[in-house]
Amino acid sequence: MKVVDLAFETFGNENNCPLIILHGFLASSRNWRTVAKRLAENHYVYVLDMRNHGASPHAEQMDYPLMAHDVIDFMDKLGLAKAHLLGHSMGGKIAMWFALHYPERVQKLVVADIAPISYKHSFDAVIHALRSLPLDRIKNRKEAEQFLADAIPDAGFRQFLLQNLLLKDGNYFWRINLDFIAKTAHNIVGFPEPARQRLADKALFIAGERSAYIQPDAVLKLFPRAEIVEIANTGHWLYVEAPDIFCQVVDNWLNN
Repeated sequence: MKVVDLAFETFGNENNCPLIILHGFLASSRNWRTVAKRLAENHYVYVLDMRNHGASPHAEQMDYPLMAHDVIDFMDKLGLAKAHLLGHSMGGKIAMWFALHYPERVQKLVVADIAPISYKHSFDAVIHALRSLPLDRIKNRKEAEQFLADAIPDAGFRQFLLQNLLLKDGNYFWRINLDFIAKTAHNIVGFPEPARQRLADKALFIAGERSAYIQPDAVLKLFPRAEIVEIANTGHWLYVEAPDIFCQVVDNWLNN
């Protein structure tokens, strides 16, 4: 199993208990800086860039067992015997897979708006739109946003995706590997059958009120001691829409 040496950012006092944050699909560590700084008041926070995302290396293979093993390798290299894990969406699935297979390495588990199941939606249209962007003709980020508007009508989601568009020496480029991501996106929508049938420890699942991603029956099947908390007036991006409440819920759970 070939691991990837993950890029990461840190926040807080390194003498505090470690907390590892795992971002979602097509996101990166930079999306979590605001939350990480808040949670760093009581923890030493590591925010990772997963393989094919952010500043981490690109790799042809991308699935949950591999990404969980990347996290194990990261912890081993930094000498972290155990840590709290917080994952959102894709990162939540990585965290769940990690906890089910390496429970001795997890202090406490927090999963944000995702369940351990395979979903029916596809990322194909979004990835196709990003790959179709004429990088050689784009003069500024506004032009890129206008080009993507028809395929990705949600302005907030467009802005989120365009954080992956970088400018160097007058030329725009994607920092994510869209070719590799396109080939492996089906692994991200899915969730493989875990070797361990359930996690004995407690876990916290945070759901957005307007989101349908968390399915309690599926959660409790693998995490029978899970506590599910819903944040009002939020959707899938609950940590962006209600960062204060989100951080309060996470802090209360980790510090209890």
